[in-house]
Amino acid sequence: MKVLVCDKTEKECIEQMRAAGLTVDTNFEITPEELMTVAPAYDVLVVRSRTKVRQPLIDVCPNLKLIVRGGVGLDTIDVDYARAKGIEVCNTPLASSDSVAELAIGYMFMMARSLYKATETMKAEKWEKKAFEGVEIGGKTLGLIGVGNIGKATAKRAAALGMTVLAYDPYVKEFEYGKLVSLDELLAVADYISLHLPKTKESADMIGAEQFAKMKDGVRIVNCARGGIINEGALYEALTSGKVAAAALDVFAVEPPTDWKLLKLDNVIGSPHIGAATKEAQGRVGAEVAQIVIDFAKK
Repeated sequence: MKVLVCDKTEKECIEQMRAAGLTVDTNFEITPEELMTVAPAYDVLVVRSRTKVRQPLIDVCPNLKLIVRGGVGLDTIDVDYARAKGIEVCNTPLASSDSVAELAIGYMFMMARSLYKATETMKAEKWEKKAFEGVEIGGKTLGLIGVGNIGKATAKRAAALGMTVLAYDPYVKEFEYGKLVSLDELLAVADYISLHLPKTKESADMIGAEQFAKMKDGVRIVNCARGGIINEGALYEALTSGKVAAAALDVFAVEPPTDWKLLKLDNVIGSPHIGAATKEAQGRVGAEVAQIVIDFAKK
């Protein structure tokens, strides 16, 4: 079985697949155009966020039997079309949960204590001690939109910090770290709102002007899920009006952004989609990818 690894993957993962008798080639910089000519020779494609597997690519790959996405989301793959063609599609939903949850919690602390602004002033050799009265995380209400593996990992940490955790997820019936509520109830009472759901046709732009109007004044927003779930234009208006006190964004509707005005606001902090970018998570992702491919080859 021939495997093409299209995005950076741990060396140990690649060697593990080779040790199992698989032919594994790597091209971490392959372009979409090159992939159209190279991929038809392979049985398995291993991808991360960078490489997209859309219908035109699937159509030119007669040997393709398995697509493995090293990561949580599958929005970079035409999953339904691939499966309709008899191609198995897998991801690694557990490997990066803790890393993303820690980033979300870290962002909450940063916003609560204005650490990003305080650091900027210190680097400018200013001692503005009286300008940075913050708030505590403990005792505040966290509203989680989506409580899959990452949402639950975030909830566990938030509860340990003394936060009251509310969650909205129409696909979840039981939630051990807090209370399941309607989206409207969550929006009305949460001091912090953190998103942990995939981007789908249903979730695209699900947080817009109407939803911001239902939130508490001074709410703080975290999005380490997917760009495009929050309407960025509506978020900009909410941030500039004072409705939203601060936002922390790891993901964006277009990556990298083509319009940077949101990130230029003083009450916005951001990062370049690094939720899963820890050594520990990358190691777990690689190990899970290797095991998925090896198990598939044994069928």
